Amino acid sequence: MEEIGILTLSLIIANGIVTYKGLNDFTFFDKFSFNVDQILVNKDYKRLVTSGFLHADWTHFAFNMITLYLFSRGLESSIGIPLFLILYFASLIGGNLFALYIHKNHPDYTAIGASGAVSGLVFASIGLFPGMEIGFILLPVYIPAWLYGIAYVLYSIYGIKSQRDNIGHEVHLGGGIVGLLIAIILDPRIMSTNYLPIILILIPSLTFLFLIIKKPHLLIVENPFSKSKKVFTVEDKYNSNKASKQTELDKILDKINKKGYDKLTKKEKDKLNELSK
Repeated sequence: MEEIGILTLSLIIANGIVTYKGLNDFTFFDKFSFNVDQILVNKDYKRLVTSGFLHADWTHFAFNMITLYLFSRGLESSIGIPLFLILYFASLIGGNLFALYIHKNHPDYTAIGASGAVSGLVFASIGLFPGMEIGFILLPVYIPAWLYGIAYVLYSIYGIKSQRDNIGHEVHLGGGIVGLLIAIILDPRIMSTNYLPIILILIPSLTFLFLIIKKPHLLIVENPFSKSKKVFTVEDKYNSNKASKQTELDKILDKINKKGYDKLTKKEKDKLNELSK
């Protein structure tokens, strides 16, 4: 087993520090998360990067960092630190730009997490290491990495169109495509030695990208389950909590405007102090 690379370790530590700060400081969290309106209207482009270091909870953080660790061990030593750094951040930004395009008409859409960057590492590994296999935690089952990649792409395309599970499939798909394209640039020979899996991954991905640019109405799919079932991801929980806190704050401020601060109960004063941090 390869030891963890210095850059991978640094990225995990950086993600941990920023996530800790964000989970304990809502203002910090809100300032650096991905937000369509803030990026497109206020030109706050740093969010395309900073949002990738925030996570909604420690489970979200652990899942992304474990995947980062598993797929970075051979990759960092094979391509070197500078190229690994380019791959990581290009995939992160690429995934977020794709999400920005998909949700450009949803000004309140927000997101967080390193999923785009991690997906880029996964797809680059699939391209650069043809014989690679992917195992499942706690299960002695392994499948070819390329088969996982194809299934991942098809599921992401379906997820973007149906919007059934509220997972940020567009970030995963965008980051993954960028990662695979960078892998091809780094080692063009894989187009001959590993051409079939790469073609099977790229053709549906690029075709889908072309169609949504030329015919965006294809994204509109009636989902029979959307009105009866809603599954929340960590990003959705963050958005829901944010809206709930804002509603609480608005109610307290409205009471102050009507009756004055002295009319607040002790519980309301404590809540006001908490929400104002």
